[in-house]
Amino acid sequence: MSGKIVKTGPLDTSFLLKKLVDDGVLDSAVAKRIRPNPPSVGDKTQHVLSYLVSAQLPDASRAGRLLNMDRLLEWLSGYCDQLPQRIDPLKIDVPAVTEVMSFAFAQRHRILAVEVTPQEVVIAGGEPFISAWENDLQQVVRRPIRRVLADPEAIDRFTVEFYSLAKSVRGASGNSKQSGHVNANLEQLLEISKLKDVDANDGHVVNIVDWLLQYAYDQRASDIHIEPRRDQGNVRFRIDGVLYNVYELPASVLTAVVSRLKILGRMDVAEKRRPQDGRLKTKNSAGDEIELRLSTLPTAFGEKMVMRIFDPEVLLRSFDELGLRGDDRQRWNSMIQAPHGIVLVTGPTGSGKTTTLYSSLKQIATSEVNVCTIEDPIEMVEDAFNQMQVQHNINLDFAGGVRALLRQDPDIIMIGEIRDLETAEMAIQAALTGHLVISTLHTNDAPSAVTRLLELGVPAYLIRATVLGVMAQRLVRSLCPHCKEPVALDEAAWATLIAPWKVNPPAETYHAPGCLECRNTGFYGRQGIYEILSVEGQIQAAIGDDVELENLRRMAMKKGMRTLRLSGAQKVARGETTIAEVLRVAPPVQMS
Repeated sequence: MSGKIVKTGPLDTSFLLKKLVDDGVLDSAVAKRIRPNPPSVGDKTQHVLSYLVSAQLPDASRAGRLLNMDRLLEWLSGYCDQLPQRIDPLKIDVPAVTEVMSFAFAQRHRILAVEVTPQEVVIAGGEPFISAWENDLQQVVRRPIRRVLADPEAIDRFTVEFYSLAKSVRGASGNSKQSGHVNANLEQLLEISKLKDVDANDGHVVNIVDWLLQYAYDQRASDIHIEPRRDQGNVRFRIDGVLYNVYELPASVLTAVVSRLKILGRMDVAEKRRPQDGRLKTKNSAGDEIELRLSTLPTAFGEKMVMRIFDPEVLLRSFDELGLRGDDRQRWNSMIQAPHGIVLVTGPTGSGKTTTLYSSLKQIATSEVNVCTIEDPIEMVEDAFNQMQVQHNINLDFAGGVRALLRQDPDIIMIGEIRDLETAEMAIQAALTGHLVISTLHTNDAPSAVTRLLELGVPAYLIRATVLGVMAQRLVRSLCPHCKEPVALDEAAWATLIAPWKVNPPAETYHAPGCLECRNTGFYGRQGIYEILSVEGQIQAAIGDDVELENLRRMAMKKGMRTLRLSGAQKVARGETTIAEVLRVAPPVQMS
């Protein structure tokens, strides 16, 4: 690079192309083919940086790669002492950054505050050589301003989103209506001047809910948590198994948001003393339908709501995408394609059991078979299944549901969960009369499912006669493919992972230091690790009323069952996850 550019005014195509060619980033022959003027997008001219990215120009300094926005900003930062920064909305305090300047000022200069601290204000922009606005803003914030380079399209998009959200929150708070009603919440702080309710159908509240749902889809969230506190409520997203703080809402606005979602989910808005469940179907920005399962819980400061997001693409995922491969995949396929018997999936809440069940049912639900489910609640509505929901208020439980389903000429029955002896007996009855039954249990590993059924009161001979197999599973975070790199093997951690067995360590393992794509976490997405127990031969014969769990586990290992940790070790060896991640989710194997 030739040092700082002495320039004022906006960036232009000819100027940038010349500098890119001079620095060997762009081939001169390619540069000559570029039109000098960016096209107009709506009522705005496309920013020159966005224009160059959209042209998909080959990067002369990196063979086989194109000039993307990150590369252009990195190159440009060498000339202007402004570091490039990717705007991560999850890390931005929206109320604080929207107070720095007005929406009109931000939009006119195409800048956006991205961080506000007592020491400085960080302003993102795409025009490093325009500084006319700095003095005006300096007088307002009364703090040093640090400028960073960012994607102009991201600045335009988030400027509209952030200011629109802040305006809706302020509008909803300002539209609070005086009320004599006080929620009888534990430790409610009584301030007469703040006894206000917000209408759930208020236009500002509607905008907040719409933004919240779309934002969650964009960020790949699996759950949305809306949590009331004394003065402020928290909104958090679970992404790849980890919760992130997203926004703080005034208590009155948060209550209105929860009420709005309850209306959409066809729940009783007036009932705030007991937990409720509901469901909601919306569309994401791509036009695909998304299902949400809503659950409320009365807490000290009001109703807490959790929304579980179900992507219909889950039903279309192959076993490879779920992380089920090799021998484990063959074993699982043979179980779910059996004509009759019981197949169990075990694991704690959030371990991916629902995804496994739906993906498996989707693959075996052909037009020649009748697939019926009894769930509490129905997780995802699927046209290929006949789905029934447990209704405790009319005494329709799992056992009663299975009893009814048996009169519906089913081939395959999916039971949401076997919780008690009556449900277990009905599942066994269904299996004995020629049906394939797939269900879940809450146990730590696969062999424990057998002892769990015995504890419920199921006779050992019925377990031997009906249970085909058990699969335990957990979800581990996958290493980010954008920043994954080899690292020396931690021999002590590897020994802990595979104990008490000896498995040759891999030639190399991987870790990910973190990058913009994975929000510096090092992980992107999740996949399953599995432990599959086939109940056949010696294992089947060993099941008795006095069977010992350790002996059953040892016998299963000799027959080829890999524990959750060994399954995770295979993924570590393939460079898909880390030893620490597997140790975090997979329980140790107790063997004497």
